[in-house]
Amino acid sequence: MTDLRGRAVPPTYVNANRLWVDSRLRYEIGLRVEGAILRRLGARGSRAVEIGTGRRGLGARVAVECLGATEVTAFDVHAASVGRARMRCADLADRVTFRVGDATALPVGDASADLVVDFHALHHIVDWRAAVAEAARVLRPGGQLALTEMTARFVDAPALRAVSRHPADRFSTDQLVAELAAHGLEVPPGRLRRAAGDRWIQAVATRA
Repeated sequence: MTDLRGRAVPPTYVNANRLWVDSRLRYEIGLRVEGAILRRLGARGSRAVEIGTGRRGLGARVAVECLGATEVTAFDVHAASVGRARMRCADLADRVTFRVGDATALPVGDASADLVVDFHALHHIVDWRAAVAEAARVLRPGGQLALTEMTARFVDAPALRAVSRHPADRFSTDQLVAELAAHGLEVPPGRLRRAAGDRWIQAVATRA
């Protein structure tokens, strides 16, 4: 595997992804910090789709509690994650439906969603470009993709790679924004936040 500069990706010795992804701390940061940032960046929508539920349904909860969603369909490729997320979000009642599904082939109609939410799922997806294309497909004109992500600067760091397995070919911020634009998803001025040396980003892209 190689990184953005064509260098060999450092090896993974211990894959501890699950310990962090489903941790209480990660959940609280997502809900109280990242959700609030996306709201300030203007993310909003009634009918939402979440890609990558994890075991806590973080993106679905943020969509409801922070971004105005009244109907969320949340997808994950892992049935166990879907089951746990459904239990964790039982208090959201009929506002959220959890389903097994692939972010690169969503069982959702064209132009049927107001909002797609991505909470650090994209950098785990092997064909992340296909997932971007799917988000664009299911969004109505004027709909939004609200995302919070880690870029290759973080994902490909040797210290992280040693304990966290990710696919090769991860994206920089500029590469991600360019891919969004290629599928008609525009990031207006003031709707992109870069932090931690461009390693941690939030963005709200609008379907043209």
